Order: sequence, then C-alpha cells, then structure tokens
Amino acid sequence: MLPSKRPATKKTEEKALSESEPSLKMPKMETGSSSSAAASGIPSPSDPLEIDEELYCRQLAVYGIETMRKLARSNVLISGLSGLGAEIAKNLVVTGLKSVTLHDDESVQLRDLSSNFFLSEDDVGKNRALACVPKLQELNHAISVSTLTDLKPSKLSDFQAVVFTDISLEKAIECDDYCHNHEPPIAFIKAEVRGLFGNIFCDFGPEFTVVDVNGAEPHMGIISFISNSNPAEVICFDNEVLKFQDGDHVVFSEVLGMTELNDQKHRRIKDVAPQSFTLEEDTTSFGRYEKGGIVTQVKQSKVLKFKPLRDALKDPGEFLPCDYSKFDKPQLFHLAFQALDKFRNDFGRFPAAGSSEDAEKLINFTGEVDGNIGDGGFAEIDTKLLHQFASGSGAVLNPMAAVFGGIVGEEVVKACSGKFHPLHQFFYFQSVESLPVEPLNPGDVEPQNCRYEDQICIFGHKLQKKLEDAKVFLVGSGVLECELLKNLALMGVCCSAEGKLTITDDNFIEKSNLRQQFLFRDRNIGEAKSTVAADAATSINPNLHIEAFQIQVRSGEEDVFNDAFWRHLDVVNAQLNVKGIDYILSRCFYFQKPLLMSQILGTTCDTLMVIPHLTQHFGPVGDPPVEQFPLCVVDFFPHKIDHCLTWANREFENLFVEAPDRVNRFLEDPSDYISAVLNIDDDHIIHEGITLVTDCILDHRCQTFNDCVVWAVQTFQEKFYYLVRQLTSQIPKDFVSDDGSPFWSAPKRFPEPFQFSSADPAHISFIMAASILRAETFGIPIPDSFNDVLPDNTATDVEASDPFDQRVDLDDIITKLRECPEKLPPGFQMKPVEFEKGDNKNYHMDFIAGLANLRARNYRIPEVDKLKAKVLSRRMIPLISSSAALAAGLLCLELYKVLAGGHSLEDYRDSHADLVTPAYLEDEPLSPKVTEHQDMYWTVWDHWDLDEEITLGGLIQWLEERDLNVYGISCGSILLFSPIHEPSVEWLHTRVVDLARMLPGSR
Repeated sequence: MLPSKRPATKKTEEKALSESEPSLKMPKMETGSSSSAAASGIPSPSDPLEIDEELYCRQLAVYGIETMRKLARSNVLISGLSGLGAEIAKNLVVTGLKSVTLHDDESVQLRDLSSNFFLSEDDVGKNRALACVPKLQELNHAISVSTLTDLKPSKLSDFQAVVFTDISLEKAIECDDYCHNHEPPIAFIKAEVRGLFGNIFCDFGPEFTVVDVNGAEPHMGIISFISNSNPAEVICFDNEVLKFQDGDHVVFSEVLGMTELNDQKHRRIKDVAPQSFTLEEDTTSFGRYEKGGIVTQVKQSKVLKFKPLRDALKDPGEFLPCDYSKFDKPQLFHLAFQALDKFRNDFGRFPAAGSSEDAEKLINFTGEVDGNIGDGGFAEIDTKLLHQFASGSGAVLNPMAAVFGGIVGEEVVKACSGKFHPLHQFFYFQSVESLPVEPLNPGDVEPQNCRYEDQICIFGHKLQKKLEDAKVFLVGSGVLECELLKNLALMGVCCSAEGKLTITDDNFIEKSNLRQQFLFRDRNIGEAKSTVAADAATSINPNLHIEAFQIQVRSGEEDVFNDAFWRHLDVVNAQLNVKGIDYILSRCFYFQKPLLMSQILGTTCDTLMVIPHLTQHFGPVGDPPVEQFPLCVVDFFPHKIDHCLTWANREFENLFVEAPDRVNRFLEDPSDYISAVLNIDDDHIIHEGITLVTDCILDHRCQTFNDCVVWAVQTFQEKFYYLVRQLTSQIPKDFVSDDGSPFWSAPKRFPEPFQFSSADPAHISFIMAASILRAETFGIPIPDSFNDVLPDNTATDVEASDPFDQRVDLDDIITKLRECPEKLPPGFQMKPVEFEKGDNKNYHMDFIAGLANLRARNYRIPEVDKLKAKVLSRRMIPLISSSAALAAGLLCLELYKVLAGGHSLEDYRDSHADLVTPAYLEDEPLSPKVTEHQDMYWTVWDHWDLDEEITLGGLIQWLEERDLNVYGISCGSILLFSPIHEPSVEWLHTRVVDLARMLPGSR
C-alpha cells in the first residue's frame, strides 16, 4: 500500500515556525515575479578568490570550486599574439585567472585580421600585444590584462605558467631551462600553428603532481558479500557494473558484521570483475560479514616527470596520437618543425608559398635534423607532405588557431591547478586533407596584401572566393556557435554581396552566458542571442553578410525557412542536441545539403560530418537518452543521490508547473475537466488529476505569504516525516521477504523520518524556497524578510493528527470541486513556474537541491551542493570555452573541404576530443548503406523524380512495375497507403501532391 497524503494541520506548522530564528532576509519581489537573491553555497564575488557562481556556473560544473580558486590566484604570460596567441588569451581570460600578461614585439599587419579577432584595420601598425588589450579586458573585467615589453628569462618568475607561440628553438630552450629549474617550477608551453600543421610541447617541471587525473566522481559499489579469507573476496550487487580497476584503492563504510573494514583505511584491490574484486587483505580474523556495506574508490594523485625541451627534442618519447591513419607522421613533423626553425634562422623568413626551391631547402634541413637524432632514420621523409608544409608555413589559419587555442588553454588550466592529466609532452596535428583536390599553381597563391592573405597562400584565390560567396545556415547562438561565428567572420565566409549567413536562435542572453559565450556582454542580458551574436560578428568583419532570426527550425516555420531557402544553401551547421535536429537532418537529406554536426559537453567535444552521397544516415538523433530508474526505487527505495534528484525534479514539476496548469484548465470548464479526468483508465492518474487541483484551491489555497510558509512546513512534514514513518510502519526494519531474506538488504536503505527543526539551516532554506515558489504560483508578493512571517504563538504537539487514519472520498472531493469556482475571486488564475536554468537567484534549484538532499538524509545518502544537483538533474550542461573553441576549429577545417567540393570520403574526418585525458581522435566517416535491387542501386541520399501529376494509384503501379513490394507510402508521419487498409477509390485517383496538401499542418 502506498503512503497516503497527510491532511493540513496548521498547528503543526505554526509550532515548527515559532522556533525559527529571526535572521533571514528576503528580497522584495513584485507580485508573481522571480526572486532577486537566493541562498548560495558559494560566497559573493567581492573577494577575488570568491567565485561568482551564477557567472561561472557552467565552468564550475567542470572544474569545481577549489580549482576555480587556484585559477583565481594564477598569473599567466602569453608571448606571441598571432591568431594562436589571441585564441589562447581569449580562452584563459574567460576562465577567470588572476592575470594574463601579453608580450609581442611585432606590429599588426593586415593579414593578422584573418586570425586575430581582437584586431581591426585601425590597429594596423600598432604593437600587436597592446592592440589586443582593450577587447581582451572587455571579456572579463575581474582579471588583470597587461603587456610586457622587455621579456627576459628572469621575468618569467612572476608567472605560474608561460606560453610561447612564436619563438625560436634557441630562445625557447633558454626560457624552458629557466622554468624547469626554477623553484617552484614554472609550467612552460610552446605551441605553433604553421598553415595546416601545428605542434605543442609541455614541460611542467622535474615533477608535477596531478591531483585529479580524470575529473570523474569516485566510483561506488553496494556490497552483498565479503569472505573471511586471505586475500578476501568481495561481491557486489549485480544491478550495476563495477567501474573499479586493478590497483585502485577503496574505503568501506556501513558494513555490518565485518565492522573492522569501516575504519576508512585505504585498501588496495585487484582482479576486478563486473560484480566482484579481490581485496588485498587478510580478513580471516575479522567478524563474519552479515549484510550491507558500500565500497568507494579513493582518487589517487599522479606524479609526472617532464624532460626539458633541450632533452626532449632528441628523445621525445611517445607522441600523443590523433589520427591512426597518420600514425607515423608525428615523427616526421618532430623533424620538420626543427627544420623550419633552422630555415628561419638561416634566411630570416618563412619558405615562400608555392616555392619548390624553398621546399627543397626545408626538406634538406629535415634530413639533417634526422641525422642528429640517434643513428638517424627517426622518420621516413615524405617529400610531398613537406612541400605542403613548407608552402603554408608562413600562414596562421584561424581554424588551426582555434583548435590549438582550445588545447593549449586547457593545458594552462592543468598547469595552474593540477586538475586533469596534462599533455606529456609533444603533440603534432595536421589537416592536409583540407587542401583543394586540384593542385595549386604558384599564381594561385600570390600575395594579395589583403586580410585573407594567409588563407589565400594555402588554399588559393578560387576557394577564397567560394568562401566569400557561400550561403551558410547556422542553427543556434550558444557557446559553440559564438566560436563558429568568430571563425567564419575571420575566414571571410559569407563576406561578399553574393554570400549570406543566416543564424537563428529563440533564446535570450542570461548572466551565465557571459563567460563561455564570449560575444555577449553585461549590457546584452535579456536581448536576443542571435541578434547580438550577429552584430558582434559584424564588428569582427564589417563585410560579413548576416541575417538573424529568433525562431526555431521546425515543421510549421516554413514561411521563413521554406523550400527556396533550403535549396540555395551551401552548408548547414547544427549541434546534435539543438531543438529540432531531426527535422534539420530531414531537410538536409531532402535538399542534399551538407550538415556539419557537433556536440560539446564539459571537456569533451565531437564533430560529425553528414555529406551528400558520401556519409551514412544516422536516423533520428533526438535528445540523448536519460537514465531511467524504476518508480518504486525513486518513490520508496532510493540508494543514490540521482534517485533523490529524480524524485525532487518530479515534485517541482507537480507542485509548481503541473498543479497551477491543471487549476487553470479546471477553471476554464470545471465539468469538462472533471469528466476528462474521470474517463482516464488509470486510478493513479485520476487521483493525481483531482488532488493537484484540490491542494491548490480547496485544501491549501494561499492568500498571504504566511499561508505559503504554512504550506511549505506542512509539505516538509509530509515528505520527510509522515510518509517515511508510514513506509517504515508498513515495512519495518526486521521485515522478511517471502524467500526468508531480510527485506531491507542492499541496495535498499532503511529510512529514518525527521521533523522540521529551525536549528537546521537546510530546513530553513527549503522552507524559504518552497514558500517563495508557492507564492509565485498564487501571485502573492514576497516580503522583505522571512522574519516578518514567523508566527509568535506556540502550537500543540505535532503528533496530534494521525495520517494513517485519513481516507480519501473521491465523490465528496468532486462535489466540493464543482462548488469551488463560485467561491474564488473573479478572474482567479494561477501562474505555473517555468524552470529557468540561467537564473541562480530564483529559488528553483534551491528547492530541487534542498528537497533532494533532505530526502537523501532520510536514507543516509551523501548530499550534493546546488551546482552538482543542477548538473545531475540535467538542468544545466557543463561547458568550458576550450572545448567549444576546439570543436569550432575542427568544423571549419571540414568546411574548407565542403565548400571546395570534389573531396572523397577519405578526406573527411569525424572527431572526438577529451581535454581531460587528453585524447584527440579523428576517423574517416562511414559510407552510406547501399541497397541493391535487380539492376538498381541506391542509398538514403538518392530519390526518384516523378511527374507531379502522378496519382496515388499511379505511384503504386509505378513501383510494382519495378518489382518493388509496397509496404507503405507516407508523407512525413502520415501514412497515405498500407496494404492492410485498402485506400478508397477516390484516394487512388487523387494526385499524391494533393493528398500531401490535405494533411494537417501542410502548406
């Protein structure tokens, strides 16, 4: 039997509230408005080390508060403000360091405008570092952005990490030696982008401690048996697969019988299997295991030893792979980049674009470097690849700068915090597949003295013209799209009169968007994302031809995104989790348009190419699957905080969304509502449909804020005392199952009820949040102080009413409901609360996290803070700018191929990157499945063009003449024909296009 609902007992609430301390202030709110302040587990940003949770919430979800505080104490130097230096600086400034210092001896050139978005034509001739400061500072006024002019190794002692993007090897070795031998060591990072090639070197000192290798939460297991043996065998319940690894250290808790294990000692395990492991300990003398117990992984730090650059050049160790089809190429480019340094030292310049003579010189230098490593033969010399490397080595491409800026930005975070595993030590990456299929002549890459010169010297004039004339559709204006917009503007995409960039997003800017979505500023809060993003992109390149909309891409919006719009597009970009992605996919397949898809989540990013006739069809994408828990577990037997959060989110929806909405529907037509509910063939749904309404307008209609507080305390008592007490009364602690085993055995946890206590801050916080949200639904003003609504009188004993004696008379309730509308004020309506993830001060997550944590206390489950609750509830997606920059750069490298045309499947790359491990993997997309029938072949990309006069009967006959069995003909989700249901003669003689126009929603 399910616990019944406890009726209102106002005396109970008044007694509980009379004990409250008069110390809680509340914000003044207009009727029905959201609160302007909320209790927060993180202090206000008045102190530089106190992190603004609302501003950095998405980043906090990735790094955690301690890492953020370490970053807030960190000073970083970036030397070299080409496109790569600018990308790194952007990613670090929005991260929230203490200071970023810029150094660059070069002046701004016009060609810099194709990779450094902080610069404009007015900056040409100025010092490159100084020119970047104003716009960099605008990204984050909470940190210091300055410049350094005289860079000597001794100056590096002021920083925790230094990054060099354009430095000779000789100077780099000198600086790295100083950093490596400094006490404490200074993290040294050298990164280069040369055309379609790039490399990174990291040296974090003789010994560097990684405090959190992978950023994952400690894994747990629920124990079912422990042997008295040496070594001991531990078996866990099979409801979940253990995620431990051999060599892990674990701690035990809540073990009954073998209590010696509950001492929190770190114990090593081995022989890990899906549901068991071996404990490296003798338990023969321990007490005999009875039941229960939780085993939890202990996160171990890791110490890495780094070689200085002078040694690593000769003995690089293993290279971090990224594309297994190029597994031998890192060795070659370990030589090639050293050869390029020698070329620059000898000639004082880069190899000229398209110059075979310069390429041969670089190839000879590469051979010399190879001979100096061991006995030679370090790498096989690929002359074609080195010609491509030499030709574009003087250029800095924006997409490559974005890719490496994302990676290096995260390596700096690791160096300053010890969070996540750093790159150890070399990484090489190249994307020669992005080059045009047809070979370029020297005339194609001649200097033009324009902002796109770096791009032209690699891809030629023809592809640059295609970029400028492109018609691109960008769906969304989030963190990834901001990066893409910046890239497209720098690349010159859609920057001619023929070109057109269309962007749409129906969302508006929130405070939490201001860090990762770097195109937005404080002054833009509340404005449409797409419009602001479009304006910001135009400021990067005034020639950008862009139009912004605030509508979703979905069926029914064809007035704007009609057939003509789709036909004229060259390429579409959308994230996998964007609203309407399945509709977007269907449009791209129908109109044969390339779709560049991506997804970012915390430190990971994925890119996926959908290219007409080349790549496979993935079918409906939809939202990622959400883990589903059995209702009985969520309602009565939770054993993880996830179960409690699932329950709390459902309660939020029921109390503040569903209940007000049902009340409004009831008041529109009471008889119709009651009839509709009673006709449902499910007693539980009937009960819910009636009780949600009665709770709001019969039992607990709130007219003052004090009524809301009383309701909140009554809800507290019901959820955490009465219902739990009823459950444990029905199923006591010693209850035995039919098979004779204890009912309350793992993973079930026996709950303990508790009552409201004004001495517990968590109780008061929950009452505040529940009261305010309840008041919002009734349009009741919020007082300035919670103190003002505390009753002075003392109530009688809370046990006065026994909830088990309560019975629900549905007929009586319905009778009262029918009479209720006449007793309500004229025009009475309730206001459903729409959950708002970006507002940290509206008490939405305070309620959900508070409810979940109090539920966890009932069952002795570890609690979580509000930010963690938001992430686990999927109410917020963790994001950092580095992963977005990396994904956007990879997408634009593919965009070159799409707009150039003529590329084969082997040239395209899907990618997966994880900045934590780190891991960067690229692979060739899968080809579409080919269907063969007689002498015909087709894939999902193919279609037949038929005369528009063809009728449904004619279409069936046309297919049957080709020996194709017709199992169904549909238009969208509507079935036009099925052999099971013979269509009418009228339908068979009706044109197919006319049938389609007759369907609901057709145009």
